[in-house]
Amino acid sequence: MAKRGLGVDVLTAARQRIARVFTDFPNVYVSFSGGKDSGVLFELAANEARLRGRRLGVLIVDLEAQYQLTEDYLRQMLQRHHDVIDVYWVALPLNLRNAVSQFQPQWMCWEPGLEDVWVRPRPTEAIGDEDFFDFYHRGMEFEDFVPKFGEWYAQRNGGRMTACLVGIRTQESLNRYRTIASTSKQRHDGLAWTTMITPRSFNAYPIYDWRTEDIWAFYGRERAPYNRVYDRMHQAGLTLHQMRLCQPYGDDQKRGLWLFQLIEPTTWGMVAARVQGAEFGARTAREIGNISGRIKVTKPDSLTWEQFAMNLLESMPPATADHFRTKIAVFIRWHQQHNGYLDGVIPDDGPNDKKTPSWQRIVRMLLRYDYWCKEFAMAPPKNKGSYEAYKKRMKLRREEWGFRGTV
Repeated sequence: MAKRGLGVDVLTAARQRIARVFTDFPNVYVSFSGGKDSGVLFELAANEARLRGRRLGVLIVDLEAQYQLTEDYLRQMLQRHHDVIDVYWVALPLNLRNAVSQFQPQWMCWEPGLEDVWVRPRPTEAIGDEDFFDFYHRGMEFEDFVPKFGEWYAQRNGGRMTACLVGIRTQESLNRYRTIASTSKQRHDGLAWTTMITPRSFNAYPIYDWRTEDIWAFYGRERAPYNRVYDRMHQAGLTLHQMRLCQPYGDDQKRGLWLFQLIEPTTWGMVAARVQGAEFGARTAREIGNISGRIKVTKPDSLTWEQFAMNLLESMPPATADHFRTKIAVFIRWHQQHNGYLDGVIPDDGPNDKKTPSWQRIVRMLLRYDYWCKEFAMAPPKNKGSYEAYKKRMKLRREEWGFRGTV
């Protein structure tokens, strides 16, 4: 889909979109992570709320493992706009992805009983009471918590239509571009930069068309505060487009683990001790620029690629191995149905393309520890809270498809 200009600069367009949100929605809140994009959006939304004499909700989901500089910036912005905001700084135990360990594929931020190894003390103003939200349960996934908060916020504020302002930009990834460009999603009044989450809550993306350069131009021209961790990232040699803030143990985010050692050595000590595999992941990323196996894949001459894959599965913790066996079964089943491999037997090796399945591709996926099998165009389940039910269902399907034993 070709991009079309709107005839105005991105700052004017963003202000117009935010004004439209405040006009159409009685309840408005912003999702604020402390990053450069959500910082711009918070600044613009707070200014609009102040002009209208309105209140702006602020949702901060604190995932524990973050820079102290980020916490300092959060407080600076909350103080800057204290006159127009209602703050929900959430620091509850949530399950998060750990992509640096096969033995601990998930970790729980703010896990009760582990206070002595938390990366940071829980902020005093944060919500740590597990009974505060009626929809919350311990170990809830981040992806489940956020939309349910939107529905809770709408109900808390009279059950009226509610908009969440989200600072995503299409320049950052194809998935984010698809979020905006999708024609199958339900929108508010046909606006492509909105997405319906529940019948009375929508997400709005007012800065979706901003470039990274636009973000920094805004901070420079408006003299607005920004997270000083980006200065440290610049000093560490990162380009503007490489600077990202997120929980450090995720599938893509793990590549930036080594930055904690340079930017905040004290925080790094806690990050390394908090989650299994973090120190190894950071060291490998620093030494070879890679901790995902994106290198030439070889095998012992005495083994076929299928045998090598089986050996890798046998070396994994049982739960992790079973997860990958399910993904491999789905992969083979898809090619059985769509590409003519009717007997379920795929080639041992072959080209690295999407049309040709092979055990060599499966080995590459396993060595990369591609947990959700993005290599095979798969994705995490939308509702991760039902993952246990998904595993039981897939175990039955594997037997139905004839994938027993090793796969």
